[in-house]
Amino acid sequence: MKDSVEVPEFAGRRRRFSLFGTGIFAQPAPADLPDHGARVALLGQDPSPMLASVRMWDSLPRAAISDIALIENGLFPVFSKAPVVAAFDMLRTRILHGQAKSGWRRIAVSSPSRGCGTTFVAANLALSFARRPEGRAVLLDLDLRRPALARLLGAEAEVAEGGDLMACLTGGRGLAEGLVRRGEGLALGLNARARADAPGLLQNPDLHHALDRITDLLAPDVVLYDLPPALEGDDLLALAGQIDAVLLVVDGTRTTAADIRRCEAHLAGVLPIAGIVMNRAQDLGPGPGKGRA
Repeated sequence: MKDSVEVPEFAGRRRRFSLFGTGIFAQPAPADLPDHGARVALLGQDPSPMLASVRMWDSLPRAAISDIALIENGLFPVFSKAPVVAAFDMLRTRILHGQAKSGWRRIAVSSPSRGCGTTFVAANLALSFARRPEGRAVLLDLDLRRPALARLLGAEAEVAEGGDLMACLTGGRGLAEGLVRRGEGLALGLNARARADAPGLLQNPDLHHALDRITDLLAPDVVLYDLPPALEGDDLLALAGQIDAVLLVVDGTRTTAADIRRCEAHLAGVLPIAGIVMNRAQDLGPGPGKGRA
């Protein structure tokens, strides 16, 4: 597949990352403050957006998520020479290189069907952004039908004991009651339980307003939404106004070219596809359902 990278992955498996038309996250340069504005900012009154975002970021409670738990679940919280780490860093860098051209910052990570690895990709991509010096990323679990991010991060008990993301998005609570921070560069919005009313919640104007506030107040380099499959409901389309582009994750063992074309048609005129990530490419080979993505 053109413009793709195939690398050994954790536990001897392999993954291929294929990128098409990637370019994201342009942020406008902050306007110069007048002299009196600079003085007000330094005094802590009516702070500039930059200072306000730093303070808001620092106010988020820290999550007790250990590197060991992440590594045991196939995630890569720290830099290493593992080829899969290099692949995620390459994906991150290609995204950043296109930043000025596209202006995309809020990226939905989705797939044609269940089991393609969207949560795995979203988590490792967020960790890659957070590894950058002064880098900041926000990762939100918006797969309300089957939230899996807390389990993957080893944070189920912590989320169950406190407020979850939906308390922040629809309950009128502050960011510090719905988000947690891992280290200096990664903010997480996790959910403890599935929601039967997911379709209605995702179309709630209050939720959309809350998502805007998260982006505006925290001012991260990127906001990643872990979302359900594009072809198995209207969740992705319900959030179209809060999404700049879609990163599509496909499974090399069962996703077909027809599945990808259906996703393209489904999103045509609504959301651009920023890139395609192919998982389990090592299993491609002769036989039904293989090698057609």
